[in-house]
Amino acid sequence: MKILVIQQKMIGDVLISSIICNNLRKAYPDAQIDYLVNSFTIPVIINNPNISNIIQFTNEHKKSKLAFLKFIQQIRKEKYNIVLDAYGKLESCLITYFSGAPQRIGYGEKDKFFAYNHKVAHPNKKETYQGLAIERRLNLFSFLMQKHQIDSYPHIFLSEKEIAEGAEFFKSQNLDIENTKIIMISVLGSEDNKTYPIAYLIELLNSIAAHYKEVVILFNYMPSQKLKMENIVSQCNSEAKSRINLEINGQDLRSLIKILYHCDLLIGNDGGAVNIAKALNKPTFTLFYAWIDKDSWSIFEDGKLHKAVHLKDFEPENFKNISRKKLKKEYQQFYQKLKPDLFQNEMIHFIKNHIENSHV
Repeated sequence: MKILVIQQKMIGDVLISSIICNNLRKAYPDAQIDYLVNSFTIPVIINNPNISNIIQFTNEHKKSKLAFLKFIQQIRKEKYNIVLDAYGKLESCLITYFSGAPQRIGYGEKDKFFAYNHKVAHPNKKETYQGLAIERRLNLFSFLMQKHQIDSYPHIFLSEKEIAEGAEFFKSQNLDIENTKIIMISVLGSEDNKTYPIAYLIELLNSIAAHYKEVVILFNYMPSQKLKMENIVSQCNSEAKSRINLEINGQDLRSLIKILYHCDLLIGNDGGAVNIAKALNKPTFTLFYAWIDKDSWSIFEDGKLHKAVHLKDFEPENFKNISRKKLKKEYQQFYQKLKPDLFQNEMIHFIKNHIENSHV
């Protein structure tokens, strides 16, 4: 049995869709289960024992029609028995259709060129706290599970060596992880329209520092963004400045994962870091931008381990009869309405619940 799972998108998508591989491994323990992803997302699925081969979809495949054609030919030569398309866009539909697999599974609403011969629902309303992103993917494979129990939670697989490397890095920065409460802040979104206003974020940082005198605050950022981080810190009050450590930072995605493993919780913008934290079983408090559907991406929000806030939670009337396009275009106006005082007390209470029950 040879199975191909396709998810050409961002870090969170790839991590969430990895549950397909994890669960199919239970039903088909001897199968070759390959996972086709964008190259830059690979660090979140390294060491996953349920994936036989990681197939990289590169920028060259995206930009060059010839390279894409050769890529499809390579996929076809593999003679997969089952292809599951979790992406549902033009490229993945073409890959699925021309794979020649006897069973080609995808969302009926996203089918192009009759790519799928087994179509499943792509619902727009969540039914459980798992969230739409999970529920949609369950539709893709649950009927293949042969009565095996489904684990709908994504996982990141760190080796003992990587865990030790993360601990050693903290030690090299003179931080005792066994006796220190550590909060990771996801400061910037992947785009400006996915980034909580910096002035508001600074208010939150000052509030955290005021309430928790011994907490160490880390920022999730790329090395190229350090000047931006230093500028943000410079605007914080003296108490918050004393809590923030910019030197403990991942130089790449995998090193970020190793650092986050040793943190107590993550707070900040919705994005890849939030999904990584959830896959590491870390509590998360997520800030959603107005033009994203919270029901889709706030996975496993139970108000205890994972909590998220969206302007719609506080001002639902602003979202009646308004298009996603308009929300995206006017994102600054809507983000400015998500003021810290709407949820700050709730966030402080969330932190209290988790750092008092952490490893310290």
